[in-house]
Amino acid sequence: MSAGVLYVVGTPIGNLGDMSPRAVAALTESRLIACEDTRRTGKLLQHLEIPRRQLLRFDEHTEVDAADNLIREVAAGSVVSVVSDAGMPSLSDPGSVLIGKANDAGIRVEIIPGPFAAAHAAVASGLLDSAGRFRFDGFLPRKGKEREDRINDLVLRDVATVLYEAPHRVAATVSDLAEVCGAARQVALCRELTKMYEQVWRGTMAEAVAQLEHTPPRGEYVLVVARADPPAEVADDVLLTELESEIAAGATHKDAATSVSLRHGVARNRVKKLISY
Repeated sequence: MSAGVLYVVGTPIGNLGDMSPRAVAALTESRLIACEDTRRTGKLLQHLEIPRRQLLRFDEHTEVDAADNLIREVAAGSVVSVVSDAGMPSLSDPGSVLIGKANDAGIRVEIIPGPFAAAHAAVASGLLDSAGRFRFDGFLPRKGKEREDRINDLVLRDVATVLYEAPHRVAATVSDLAEVCGAARQVALCRELTKMYEQVWRGTMAEAVAQLEHTPPRGEYVLVVARADPPAEVADDVLLTELESEIAAGATHKDAATSVSLRHGVARNRVKKLISY
């Protein structure tokens, strides 16, 4: 390893035995380590028997301001590492701004891969297709139209989707998913990944809602939503009848078209053409 490099280091998501020798070597050589929580990273270094390094707080609130300072350190010949509390930096964690600026500045960047909760959950769920495809959506917005749009986007998706969620919000999120994607859609609830009490629960959305009602959520959750079944063919007269019913009930033409298209898995433009203005 040579001087003047930014290491992007993956760290364990639960089991400290998953720390790779290459990651340990990078942290050992680093003069400065940028991290979300200096106390947590300090404990990791202690566990790995790495002498205490200079630690810099590097989270969603400080990344933009800290990035330029870190790049100057590397440009001056320092070895710098960036880590998140668990998993890979920039994947639902800080890091993308720094990496982008480092690339723009011609700084040497080395990615040292490590555990990734989304991939672990996707494989453990058994919900992937034969090509092993999935889409990682991270955390959903907490409220508003952006959240609604993101959930609606899952309805017709032909690959499994991986989401992260906090324990105090997971029940509400699964309830919202069940309402939009349908009670029969398969989902996996994954928690405590790589730890002693790792749990991967799988069932329908309706069963998942009941499961969370009877089992108080604990720990961070990874949700794997199964891909949608191919939509069945539906005749125009069926679509038109449902459109007219929704409009008669007070829905706008736009909202009625969106609702019917999502319900049947057809293009909204096709539905809109059936409306008489």
